[in-house]
Amino acid sequence: MSSPTGSVVIRSTGMYVPEIEVPNDVLRARFAKTAPEYIDKMEATTGIKTRWYAPDDWATSDLAVRAARQALTRAAVSPEDVDMIVLGTDSPDYMTPATSVVVQHKLGSPKAGTFDVGCACASFPTALAAANGLMTTNPWMQNVLVIGAYMMHKLADPEDQGIFFYGDGAGAALLQRSAATTTPSLLASAYRADGAYSKHWGIYSGGTAEPASVESIEAGRTNVRMVEKYPAEINDTGWPAVVNRLSEINGFAVNDIDLVIFTQVRKRTIDKAMVNLGLPNEKAHTVMGKWGYTGSACIPMALHDAIVNGRVKTGDLVVLVGSGVGHNQAGIAVRITDDLVRKAV
Repeated sequence: MSSPTGSVVIRSTGMYVPEIEVPNDVLRARFAKTAPEYIDKMEATTGIKTRWYAPDDWATSDLAVRAARQALTRAAVSPEDVDMIVLGTDSPDYMTPATSVVVQHKLGSPKAGTFDVGCACASFPTALAAANGLMTTNPWMQNVLVIGAYMMHKLADPEDQGIFFYGDGAGAALLQRSAATTTPSLLASAYRADGAYSKHWGIYSGGTAEPASVESIEAGRTNVRMVEKYPAEINDTGWPAVVNRLSEINGFAVNDIDLVIFTQVRKRTIDKAMVNLGLPNEKAHTVMGKWGYTGSACIPMALHDAIVNGRVKTGDLVVLVGSGVGHNQAGIAVRITDDLVRKAV
C-alpha cells in the first residue's frame, strides 16, 4: 500500500439551522407561573436569546444531511465521492443503529463507511481528530465528512426549565488531502474526562443500566435532565487546561491563538475561561445568542459562522474546545487554509 500524499486539511464547512424559531419570550410565557424569573436569569448568564426547532417529524439525521450537503456543495464534491462519515451527537435517531449510517443513506453516499462519536459536546473535536488519524493512515481516503448534529429538545420534557438551552442544528466539515499544503491544518488534539460526574446530567433510562419501562417513562427518566449541577470550575479552569495542553503539545504560545471556539452554552463561562487564559474576549467567537445551545453541533456551527463572516483569515490558528456531559472535554488546533477561506465566500 502506498503512503498518503499531501496534508489533511479542512476543505469546506457547512451548517444548517431549522426554521421554527422559539424566542425567550415564548418560554417566559410557558414558565410564568412556575419559574417567573428563570428565563431572565438564564438569558443574562448564557447570552441565549432564542433557539430554532426542526419540524416534529424530523430526526437528528435530517439536520446532519443538510449541513453535510452544504459542505459538499461548497467544495464541489459529490455525495457519491465521500469515503467516510463521522457523526458526533448525543441525540441520535435511535439507540442502535448508528445515526451516521442513516445519514449515509439519506445523503446518497453508498461507498462511505460510517461511525458515530458519542461524547456529547466534546464529540466534534474528537471526531475531527479521529478522522484526521484515519486519513493519515489510509491513503485511499480522499473525502471524509465530519458532522456534529443536535436535536435534544425532542428528548426533553417541555415543562422542564432545562429546555431553555436546547436548540436544533448541525455543522459539518469536509476533510481532504491537499498536495499544495505542506503544513497540516489539523494539529494534535487534547482530552480530559472525569466519569465521577456521569450521573449529573443525562438520559438515564433506555439503555442497559435501566431499560425503558412504563414506570421510567412516567417518572421522566427517558427524558434528558440535570440531576445535579456541575462545579463551575469544570469549565472555568478545565477549558483553559485543554487549551494550554494544545499549546504545549503543538509548540505554539497561547498568545499565538487567533480565535477560540468553546462549547456554546454560557457566555459568562467563556468570558471566565478567556480571562484565565489571558486572552482578550475578542478572540472568542460565540453564536449561542442567535441559535441557542446546539450541543454536539455548536462548535462546527460556530466555526462555519466565523469563516463566512470573516472572523478568520488564511494562516490563522483556531482552537476548538468542546465540553460534554459525563464529563468529557476535547480540543483540537486548526490552521486556516486559503482554500477554506475561499470556499466560504
